[in-house]
Amino acid sequence: MILNHQIQKSENPSELEPVVLIHGLFGSLSNLGMLARAFDQRTVIQLDVRNHGLSEHSEQMNYALMAQDVLETLDHLQIEKFSLIGHSMGGKISMKVAEKAENRVVGLIVLDIAPFAYQENHHEQIFKALFAVQEAAPASRLQATEIMKKFIQEDMVIQFLLKSFTQGKWRFNLNAIFAHYAEILSWQEIKPYTKPVLFLRGGLSPYIHKPEHFDAIQEQFPVAEIKEVLNAGHWLHAEKTDEVLLEISNFLK
Repeated sequence: MILNHQIQKSENPSELEPVVLIHGLFGSLSNLGMLARAFDQRTVIQLDVRNHGLSEHSEQMNYALMAQDVLETLDHLQIEKFSLIGHSMGGKISMKVAEKAENRVVGLIVLDIAPFAYQENHHEQIFKALFAVQEAAPASRLQATEIMKKFIQEDMVIQFLLKSFTQGKWRFNLNAIFAHYAEILSWQEIKPYTKPVLFLRGGLSPYIHKPEHFDAIQEQFPVAEIKEVLNAGHWLHAEKTDEVLLEISNFLK
């Protein structure tokens, strides 16, 4: 699948490899825009993963397929070598791309997710809210917001989700995402990836927090660096953009 994408060409072309940005669940390519804008010395490719944004909808959804989509899109763009930055589900996609095409990946940065099969459902109320909106098909964002407030208390989460609401519909394929949610939480262990990797974790986030999360990273990415972004939650790149960009820049030098 060739994914919907946005390319930001460098103002000062250099020999540095392009950076590919991959968003998380319920997101779209604009979600990592605050990072994309900081790379003025590199070409940046932002992607909508399958069933999200303006990319194609499919009844099939797993990490092997989503990683293949990324590689097919980069082949289409004639990009051979690249660095990857992925947030949450996008981080898992990035790790899977690195497994499938290790010789093409120059740098790998994973934002607040571990190569781990999570058991906790952090999205139960979100799914209820999204399905309620889908069923009501409200004419305006204000009406959609009122529906979602019955299920979700955090205004930031509602506003994030509403970025994918247009003309009374969700841009993402809610039915397919819900059907494959267990696969999105899950993870098939990969053979040890021995190139440098940077994991950035939000200090207030539960996703890289438990000993088993750190163990999973160490086993599959034995030379990885794990750095904490203090006082940041799961959306660390939005909450602490400058700190995240500093760590990314130092790693990609």
